[in-house]
Amino acid sequence: MRAQSSATTARGIAVPAPRDHRAFGTGQAALGVIAFSLTFPSTAWGLESFGPWSLVAVRSVLAALVAGGCLLALRVPLPARRHLPGLAVVAAGVVLGFPLLSTLALRTSSTSHAAVVVGLLPLTTAAWSALRMGHRPARRFWLAALAGAAAVLAFTLGESGGTLTAADGYLFGALLVCAAGYTEGGRLARVMPGWQVVGWALVLCLPLSLPAAALALSYEPVQLTSHGVVGLLWVSVVSQFLGLVVWYRGMAAVGIPKASQLQLAQPLLTLVWSALLLGEHLTAAAPLTAVAVLVCIAVTQRS
Repeated sequence: MRAQSSATTARGIAVPAPRDHRAFGTGQAALGVIAFSLTFPSTAWGLESFGPWSLVAVRSVLAALVAGGCLLALRVPLPARRHLPGLAVVAAGVVLGFPLLSTLALRTSSTSHAAVVVGLLPLTTAAWSALRMGHRPARRFWLAALAGAAAVLAFTLGESGGTLTAADGYLFGALLVCAAGYTEGGRLARVMPGWQVVGWALVLCLPLSLPAAALALSYEPVQLTSHGVVGLLWVSVVSQFLGLVVWYRGMAAVGIPKASQLQLAQPLLTLVWSALLLGEHLTAAAPLTAVAVLVCIAVTQRS
């Protein structure tokens, strides 16, 4: 007789078996990667209508209103005081730091060049996780992660002519703060629902983002276009909230290092969206790099 694939709690609620739970977590993390892969193209669209400071501040405000509305509607209690430092790290890294630095970089950098950051993010997140939470992945894990990161980096640099731009300072800064925010958010998602981690981080930023939005809009011109509005809505509701919800749930289920390796596929997805939505040229090297990345992801998932 086959073992049951789920257990039942004392309240009669079905709980997935460990293997099903890992598969569910991987799927959640993958949905987050898909959502994030559209962030750079959506940001480029948003910059057609808004200045960089306005775009970052307004997206934070809109996301905070959506998240705050969900928290109020479900009557979620305030987070415990011991969780506030972790939420502050998430807010500084994911809500404010990465959006601001990457948006400033995209003023002069193409989305394909900016994808270098995303290519290095899994390795940086795993390193942050090892330092913060004491994770010690196997050597094979690190070798596969390095190989995947190198493949993505070589591909994205090749697509951008192999040169570094002045925007790279913003991009590498965004890489570091985002990895810290991902790690802390993944840790908190083990003790509270992932969407609440994101929601409270956004709400914590509201006293800062709301006046910042008003100030930025008063200085930077706004020229609304359909692309600009769609880009703003995507980065606000999906990239800033819904994508992070499923991403943190995935990290809590399968672990931060393994979930972070799924992001090795994100630069390739971003390049595809950039070609389809922004008209950027995509060379024949994409499928070769995609195969290499998928192999690396498979190795890390088994390590």
